[in-house]
Amino acid sequence: MRMVFDPPEQDALRADARNTALTDPTVAYVLERLASEGIDLETCTDWEDLRLEIGLPPRQTPDVA
Repeated sequence: MRMVFDPPEQDALRADARNTALTDPTVAYVLERLASEGIDLETCTDWEDLRLEIGLPPRQTPDVA
């Protein structure tokens, strides 16, 4: 499954990429790729899996009443 952005969302991502390019070119690159290609949801890694992979403890979630 691939998530793609509609044209106004693509324009917003590209504008953010331009604004970020000088201070953080890596983020700008990712934003531009998202705008142009979308994202393949089948290859995404869960945030908690990434935390465990790099050796961080599981995130503590607050109890919600």
